[in-house]
Amino acid sequence: MPEFIFKKKLYYNPVEFAMDRIGGTWKMPILWRLKDKVMRYGELKKDIPHITHKMLTSQLRELEEEGFVSRHVYAVVPPKVEYSLTPRGKSAIAIIVVIRNYGLELMQEYGIGHE
Repeated sequence: MPEFIFKKKLYYNPVEFAMDRIGGTWKMPILWRLKDKVMRYGELKKDIPHITHKMLTSQLRELEEEGFVSRHVYAVVPPKVEYSLTPRGKSAIAIIVVIRNYGLELMQEYGIGHE
């Protein structure tokens, strides 16, 4: 596949492109938690250990901009915001399952315990 430019960034292959959309430390854990339910910001923050407020906010914004997550704001006081997966986000779950299972296999091979 020839290289291509998207949003002023050069990509050499589709794996690099996909990982730029959902890769990193926090995007897949966020998507994973939204796979079965709609969650509020506070619920996500409590459920993802070690993520900072700043990082959770920025990652949610990026996932929303890329079309993986939908943000629904309710006109109530105090403000209520819920996050859910879009169809694009739901299609990413299949990939995350494969990566997660591979990670668990590697952990087992290396003798690392897991949940």
